Amino acid sequence: MFATFQYEELIERALKEDIGTGDLSTLIIPEDYQSEARIYAKAHGIICGLFIAEMTFKKIDPYIDVQMQVEDGDSIGPGTLIMKINGSLAGILQAERTVLNFIQHLSGISSITRRFVELVSDLGVKVTDTRKTMPGMRNLQKYAVRVGGGTNHRFGLYDAVMLKDNHLDAIGKLAEAVQKIKTKVGHMVKIEVECETLEQVREAVLSGVDVIMLDNMSLQDMKTAVQYINHRVVVEASGGVREDTVRQIAETGVDIISVGRLTHSVEAIDFSMVVDDFKPSIQKHLHSAEKI
Repeated sequence: MFATFQYEELIERALKEDIGTGDLSTLIIPEDYQSEARIYAKAHGIICGLFIAEMTFKKIDPYIDVQMQVEDGDSIGPGTLIMKINGSLAGILQAERTVLNFIQHLSGISSITRRFVELVSDLGVKVTDTRKTMPGMRNLQKYAVRVGGGTNHRFGLYDAVMLKDNHLDAIGKLAEAVQKIKTKVGHMVKIEVECETLEQVREAVLSGVDVIMLDNMSLQDMKTAVQYINHRVVVEASGGVREDTVRQIAETGVDIISVGRLTHSVEAIDFSMVVDDFKPSIQKHLHSAEKI
């Protein structure tokens, strides 16, 4: 989990995108109106993004009180009460859509991740994400994958080496590319190579890489590759991974299955917010009484 201050800029951008120069719709709401609001789930899934929801409300008004009724990672269904919000009615309404956008997207990621993980939970394989994320949302999306029970692949180009087909084509030979990169990075940096053929797999093993990605290989080729590698390096499978194919892929014996659809084409979980109990601020009336 990243320190929450790292998300403040993202929240500010999201609110600025929605509110712009000011919320025209809440101009009719008296400034002293307070209210209680409740957010409910409208579908089954795994809840995620509660801390970012609270940060968003408090970015609008630090005096808004948010009471969580569930925790990230909990199973939810239609009618599940997610949170209660008390405070400025105008502030609650101004934050509403941004809050819902965050939790519906992140809950969608944690929900699909949980489904993939459960499909292979007895086979000892890890389900991981990819870098196919929405710009600016990567840390949050990868957090949602962890909430769903998955694991994270590299966060960016800076924390691990992955030599893909374009890198290898530029150098000409896999072994030469691996040796060149070893002279450029420190000994703590892992090196992964994308392999499309069994010959590339053999070359990668002999080159001393840390991870081999079997890219869009047939099930039979994956089995052959796993047998040849024989636990000498970590084996990752990628490409064509769906809910109806993930178990067959896992049964080939790979260690990791990376799934781009966890983040790049996720279906959101629907939520709604209900607001009631409108009342003028007691604090404001008390302040007025003190003046009298």
